[in-house]
Amino acid sequence: MLHIVNQSPRASRTLHSCIRIARPGDALLLIEDAIYAATPGGALACGMDDAAQRLKVYVLRPDLEARGMAGRLIAGITAVDYEGFVDLVAEHPINQTWL
Repeated sequence: MLHIVNQSPRASRTLHSCIRIARPGDALLLIEDAIYAATPGGALACGMDDAAQRLKVYVLRPDLEARGMAGRLIAGITAVDYEGFVDLVAEHPINQTWL
């Protein structure tokens, strides 16, 4: 399953809920303000370090760059472009967008 989260962990508990419910081996794509969870400061606040150990975690590169966070990803997280986003959706026929 692919989980897609767009809200900052500082503004919403959405990412916390997603991480709690996601199963080992699921994929998680962080977009828009959720990308902050993939940086050192944001990762500690939401448990992303642990989540990256059991989930395949991705971040949308254009959103990362737009927020000035390029090059600040924690270990275990992969940046993808829009084509990679489409590939993830095609690879995971079941997906959940967390609002």
